[in-house]
Formats: sequence, C-alpha cells, structure tokens
Amino acid sequence: MFSRSCLFFAAVMLGVAPALAPAIAQQPAGAPPPDIRQLMLEVQQHQKQLEKVRENYTYTSLETTEDVDAGGNVKKTKTEEDDNFFVNGHLIARTVARDGKPLAGHDLDKENERVTKQVEKAEKTPPGQPLEGQTITVSRLLEIMDVRNPRRETFRGRPTIVFNFAGRKDAKTHGMAEDASKKLEGTVWIDEADRQVAQLEVSFDSNFRLAGGLLATIQKGTHFQFDQAPVAIAGDEAPHSKAAAGDELWLPTGAEGTVQARLLLVKGIRQRFTERDYGFKRFSVETEQLKGAKAVPAKTP
Repeated sequence: MFSRSCLFFAAVMLGVAPALAPAIAQQPAGAPPPDIRQLMLEVQQHQKQLEKVRENYTYTSLETTEDVDAGGNVKKTKTEEDDNFFVNGHLIARTVARDGKPLAGHDLDKENERVTKQVEKAEKTPPGQPLEGQTITVSRLLEIMDVRNPRRETFRGRPTIVFNFAGRKDAKTHGMAEDASKKLEGTVWIDEADRQVAQLEVSFDSNFRLAGGLLATIQKGTHFQFDQAPVAIAGDEAPHSKAAAGDELWLPTGAEGTVQARLLLVKGIRQRFTERDYGFKRFSVETEQLKGAKAVPAKTP
C-alpha cells in the first residue's frame, strides 16, 4: 500500500508507554501556557522514554486503504492486518493478512524472510536512526520543527497545550524522511498532566519529490492524523514504574489520512486510509495477551 511508504505513517506510530510523568496540577482556564521551550524538552524526554518502553509490547493494526478518483468516489478498497513489535527502538510490522485472508504459502515465506532481514537491520541500527525504508520518530520530529501559537484547550475532557508547527527549513537533516519533514506543517496536542502527545496532525505545505521526482512526488495537501490515549490495562503493571494493576498506559489508538502523489512521472494516486490499533500484548516468552485492555473514558486529571 502506498500509504505505508509515505513519510509519517510509520514516523509517528506512537507506540506503547505509561504516563511516565507525575501528574501536574490543573492550571486555571485563563492561565498562560507553560514555557514552550521547556515543555518541548519534557515532551521529547518522555517520547524517548516511550520509544524504549514500547519494546515491552506488541499490538495488531488493521489498515483500510481506499483508492479514490478526483471526485472522491471509491474505486477500490484494500485491507492489511499487521502484527507490530519493536527491535532496538525500531518498528517492525509483520503482515499476517491481506483483504481478510491470512498469508500462506509463498506469500508467507516471503514475508517471514522480509521481517527477518528487518530485524537484523534493526539490531545493527542505533535507536533514533531510521531503518532503510522507515521514517523518523516523534522525538526527532520535535527537534526539527518550529513552534507557533501555543495555547490551552480541553481535548477529550483533559487539559492540553496545543501549538502549531512547521518544519525548520534550516534544520540539519539526514535522509529522505528528515528532508521531507522540512515541508511539513501541522498541529500537536500535548496532554498537560502526562506530557504525552495526544494527537498530531501533519500536512505537506508543498510538493516533496523523491529522487528529484523520478521515483514519486508527494503532492501538497497530503495529510495525516495520529492519535494515542490513556488505556486501562487490567491485571498488569506499567513497566518501569510503580503503577498498580489497572492503571492507565498511553497507547496508540489509530491513524487516518489522505495521500495524493504521482509515481514515476506518470501514474497519479489518490488514497484515503484509516488504521485501528488494538490487541496489545505484553512482550514476553509467552507473549501473553493483556486481557481487559480497553480505552477508558476521558477524565480531567
């Protein structure tokens, strides 16, 4: 699926993490936002912790991709189900089914071979450095962007700090994914109590050409949205914390977006995609299912 290869689909797969920050007292509605530089440092620190902690979990994602025409009419629908896990901070997605049919035979052997090679690369690639064909992490994204218009909002019943951002044109970047980040703009919602990314929206403010446009051009207006939320995990403890069983962990809940692109200077692509993340399991020898995992109603800290 083309959306899988687009920049920020994998980039901000927010992973699994506990609320690693202690609860912060709710501020009055009219209080000014905290110092944005300090807030960003805290978010970056927690996001890096998130990227380590998520290696304790696996989860399933179901992506639905629709090919649409210029009028937005659906021409074709595809689905893909993946088992996701992390190695050395890198996301590895193993496809287990396409269009509702489990992989088997040659397709399964080919996918197992691909995943084995990805794991080997991940073990040799330092955390924070993207694998070939993958993208930058949220923590790296936060280092590259300029922040604008910080303000307070209530988001899903919780106090949040919201700000707009745009990629810094003068940022020193390496590789296609980081270069593309300079052409992004968007909005991020930070949960004030837990200093976690609750929602991230990004779009391309101009065309981005892969290999000078010979391979593909991701067109202006392509956009993505990614979400995570506190999820109640019954009968388990938050890793690396003193949380009691039944406490909440910050988990990814899904993504959606639209892609407009041109491949090989010829073929135009228009797609819509949605992703739903579920079935979180504790990564162990037994890889036992975390029973009772469910999204919890939003509440004010």
